[in-house]
Amino acid sequence: MKPMLWNVQRSKQLCMVMMTGLCALGFTGTLASAASKDAFRVGVLDPQTVIEQSKSGSRALAGLKEHAQARETVMKNDQKELEALQEDLKATQDTLSAEEQKRKQERFAQKYQEWQKRGQEFQAELGQKQKELVQEYMQKIEEATSIVAKRHGFDIVIDKGSESTLKIVLYQRDGIDLTNEVVKEFNKRYK
Repeated sequence: MKPMLWNVQRSKQLCMVMMTGLCALGFTGTLASAASKDAFRVGVLDPQTVIEQSKSGSRALAGLKEHAQARETVMKNDQKELEALQEDLKATQDTLSAEEQKRKQERFAQKYQEWQKRGQEFQAELGQKQKELVQEYMQKIEEATSIVAKRHGFDIVIDKGSESTLKIVLYQRDGIDLTNEVVKEFNKRYK
């Protein structure tokens, strides 16, 4: 199971890059056919695979997962406390005075609101950490991709996209997927 790193905004950005790339491809393709000597070479890349398979990327994903699990543990413990309070409310509703019952209900309601707020804060925090990770690693991936593309004479490298975001490349010829080579270059540059 691949962790979901790409969001809707990222998908929109990728669409814009793809459209720009296709426009450039059409324009440059016209120039290339006019010059007939120079071939225009397009490569493809799966950045998520680079993050997952590179040493530093997989460590970063593991750290993010560990952070998320720690937050999930806190939320589960708080949920157990809420369930215990709710059970206590049910068990004592006939034995407590109306005022004491009201105080317990208010305490439960306050704890429940705090739990919900904490959950929202944790989600926002995790989303921010994911965004920062993607931004950091996309810069590194771009650098490694640039080196690999220049080494092999590729004029443009397009993000393949994925089933979970937006599939950009529907077909590719063997030999133009640079993902594995970019992973190797990435591992050399970023340990």
